[in-house]
Amino acid sequence: MDETYYSLAASCAIGMEELVAEEVASFDGRNISRSPGLVSWEGALASGYSACLWSRYASRVFLELESFEMADESALYGRSREICWQDHLDLDTTFAIDCTLSGKPLLTHSQFAALRLKDAIADNFRDRLGRRPSVDTNAPGVRFHLHIHDSLAHISLDLSGDSLHRRGYRVSGGPAPLKETLAAALVALSGWTDQPGEVLLDPMCGTGTLLIEAALMFGDSAPGLSRKRFGFMGWRQHDASLWNTLVAEAIVREEAGMSQPWPQFLGFDADPAMVTAAKKNLERAGIADHIKIRQGEVARLESPGGRGMLLTNLPFGERLLEKEEVALLYRAYGRIARQRFPGWRMAVFLSSPELTDSFGLSWDKRLKLYNGDLACRLLVGTVPEIDDQAFTWNLADVGNSDEFVNRLRKNMKKMQKWADKEGVHCYRIYDRDLPEYNFSIDLYEKWVHLQEYAPPGSVDPDLATARLNHALQGIRDVFGMRRDRIFVKTRRRQKGSEQYQQRESRKKLYEVREGGCRFLVNFTDYLDTGLFLDHRPVRIRLAGKVKGKSFLNLFGYSGTATVHAAMGGARSTTTVDLSATYLHWTRMNLALNGFSSFAHTTIKADCLQWLEQNRGQYDVIFVDPPTFSNTKKEHRVFDIQRDHVRLLTLAMARLADDGFLVFSTNFRRFSLDPGLERSFAIREISKETIPFDFQRNQKVHRCWEIRKKSLGTG
Repeated sequence: MDETYYSLAASCAIGMEELVAEEVASFDGRNISRSPGLVSWEGALASGYSACLWSRYASRVFLELESFEMADESALYGRSREICWQDHLDLDTTFAIDCTLSGKPLLTHSQFAALRLKDAIADNFRDRLGRRPSVDTNAPGVRFHLHIHDSLAHISLDLSGDSLHRRGYRVSGGPAPLKETLAAALVALSGWTDQPGEVLLDPMCGTGTLLIEAALMFGDSAPGLSRKRFGFMGWRQHDASLWNTLVAEAIVREEAGMSQPWPQFLGFDADPAMVTAAKKNLERAGIADHIKIRQGEVARLESPGGRGMLLTNLPFGERLLEKEEVALLYRAYGRIARQRFPGWRMAVFLSSPELTDSFGLSWDKRLKLYNGDLACRLLVGTVPEIDDQAFTWNLADVGNSDEFVNRLRKNMKKMQKWADKEGVHCYRIYDRDLPEYNFSIDLYEKWVHLQEYAPPGSVDPDLATARLNHALQGIRDVFGMRRDRIFVKTRRRQKGSEQYQQRESRKKLYEVREGGCRFLVNFTDYLDTGLFLDHRPVRIRLAGKVKGKSFLNLFGYSGTATVHAAMGGARSTTTVDLSATYLHWTRMNLALNGFSSFAHTTIKADCLQWLEQNRGQYDVIFVDPPTFSNTKKEHRVFDIQRDHVRLLTLAMARLADDGFLVFSTNFRRFSLDPGLERSFAIREISKETIPFDFQRNQKVHRCWEIRKKSLGTG
């Protein structure tokens, strides 16, 4: 074996130098040194070959041919022309030159420096052999690397040829794929123990790169074994016998590694295209029998049992609105991990360091790494053994009190007993029970939302204000609540779409629960909070009937029915609304529950116009339009009483033959056109959909279930 020692170097992404240095030591490297993005060492040719074959983290491997100080710009050409290039390539070997600069380089243009080295090589061959080899920048026989730091030039042979992250198994990378070298580093830095009893689970696996790299590590498979060519193969001093020996040894190691008992490798992704691509990559890598990949949302993630590691490269959004939705998806992931994977190790790689705290977890390690030029973080920790504690009310005993406080306490005891039994967290506790206290009071988890109905002009404004202040004090006394958890709005008779228009712009959202779902509510900016409490039974009813079906939500508002449908197992959901704000709210609610956009579409459109143009078919349709709305831009006016026949006729044309449509309205004077019953099978379900906490107000909404008449009422 050739024991000539060379100056060798391996480039890598910043933050991975220590991993590469550990590898180099195993390749019999000596005098190892590290600098940002580069590990240098001395070693025999076998050390350089081993780095090409075995390094999981290096991008390229270089063997230095010459280094020299440059007194001026002409020195690069002059000194390079003196090198015996015939020792490294012949006339029939194509070549290419890459150049990098650092420090205060004597030559400041990398392309010009590369051109001067190319001229030196060409002129050297002309001087000695009368003609020159050709340049091929795409697939050269050998590739040289020129690095100039200040006035020092280093000329090296690129042993790797192509970047080492290209293992050869990737059939499809998908959008913004994770480089294999970075994926391997994430596996190593996560602390995954690769023991047979440990599970490695990637809940957002994309094309499976993390799982494949982990499996190759466990199977002791050299990452370069699948590559057909390296840069040194066109080098005149290439030792083919040495290379073949190293490859043979690697094959023996791989056979032994692949035959041992394997841990579970599990991957999920919401995008079916990514799942298909991942399976193709597994087949190409030869490890399809060892990794299971399925389509699945984070919302449906379940523990396979035992203990293991959750490791994933998280999706990210670059636009502001996308980033808000991504932060909520991270929050959902952290919550689901706490609920279903207590005691597991967890590592997440994210490209938005400012979202580190979105998961609600404490991290043992926060490592800075780079994905290309993008500064990222790898967060590593242990999922806590206990889940979030549910909020419960402890009512205070305020002694002898007035009629309003007594009524509030009486209502609350009754409602709390019901709510605890049914698992309801947001509900109405007072609805204008006393004429003098003309309020509705709703509990949203640990917050109170009080809606004052504007008194008639005959009532003294000072008296109305005094009653409101008295009620607020009573609420604080009964619930032992801080003032900043009580939100007050005054409801007046609304004109047009006023109830949907913005009142303030605090943009503060609070998370609440309903029927296994989580929702974001806004207590300040709009008259309504984003969660209509009287529609709770309707949403839960829909959730129980949509499994495996397609769901359409017209006038989707904040998408609460859409989230329930998704949680109920809908195959797909489509939410249509004219408001970009509400559609963003819908996407945030979906993300908060662990759902992505792949099966859940939001469409900004006028619902009537969209129904006229759309030709899709849906198994379940929910229609809950406003009583009245208008659009300034198109000068269109929607009136529920006038337009409901057209609306429902168009919607029923989009309904599958065996499907059903639920239509609801809060318009108290609404009258369903009797002509609709001649075309469709209609059953009013209003009584079935009025919740317990709205029993005093049976007219809060009306609701119908509509089917195609040929199939009967079912």
